[in-house]
Amino acid sequence: MRPAYFASLAALLAAIPLPQLAGARSPADPSGKPARSCFWADAVNGFAAADDRTLNVRVGVRDVYQFEMFGPCRDIRWTERLALVSRGGSNICTGLDAEIIAPSPIGPQRCQVRAVRKLTPAEVAALPKGARP
Repeated sequence: MRPAYFASLAALLAAIPLPQLAGARSPADPSGKPARSCFWADAVNGFAAADDRTLNVRVGVRDVYQFEMFGPCRDIRWTERLALVSRGGSNICTGLDAEIIAPSPIGPQRCQVRAVRKLTPAEVAALPKGARP
């Protein structure tokens, strides 16, 4: 009796859909919210600041994510080094998951990230040269 119980339990568990890490919404999702896209913090390999509130980071070979800060992060346009701190885990899905630390003349500047979004290939191609990581 036990083998049949475990076989039926395994079949039941296999039929339950698991949420995807990328957070893609199902076609039946009527909310209209954009799909979430996550990445590992240690996969970031380049950055460029469009202004003191917008930072574009390259993840892997072709993905670019745009970080929008809560307020101005004055030294991100001029620095050659930044630290990306992931809060609560090693992947970043939303702005609350990340913090930027930029060196400044008076010590490290901590910049809170408000929003993170993955740019489309067309948006990446349209970035000005200085804002493209």
